Amino acid sequence: MLIKKFTPILLVDSIEDNLTFWVDKLHYKVSVSVPHGKHLGFVILHHGESEVMLQTNSSLSKDIPAIMTPKSDKQMVLYADVESLDEIEASLVNVDVIVPKRKTFYGATEIWIREPSGNVVGFAEFPKDAAN
Repeated sequence: MLIKKFTPILLVDSIEDNLTFWVDKLHYKVSVSVPHGKHLGFVILHHGESEVMLQTNSSLSKDIPAIMTPKSDKQMVLYADVESLDEIEASLVNVDVIVPKRKTFYGATEIWIREPSGNVVGFAEFPKDAAN
C-alpha cells in the first residue's frame, strides 16, 4: 500500500482573511481555487514542494456534511493521495468510515474516515493519467 503524500486541510471561517498570511507573508501561491457562493470555499496553496489546502467550514459542511456532524473541535483534516484506494479500503476494517467510496467532480475516488483520536482523514486515488 503506497500513500504518496499527506496534505493538511486547514478549516477556516474565511479564506480571503487567511490569504494575506499564506501568500504575502509565507509566499505561497494559489494553484487551485473553488468558489462557494460569493466567496472562496477552497484553495490549494503551493510553495516549492510544500502544499496546504484551506477550506471554509461552510464549504466543507455542504460538500461532506458527515465530516462536520457532529461538529468537531478539530481544525485540521488530512488528505492523502494514494496509489490504490482498494488497498486502503481493504485495510480499514473496524474503522469509522464517515464517507464511503465516492467519485468527485475533480476526478478523484475518495473515502473518508475518522481515525481513533477523532481526526478526519481522506484517502484519494486519482486516475493514472491525471496530474495531481
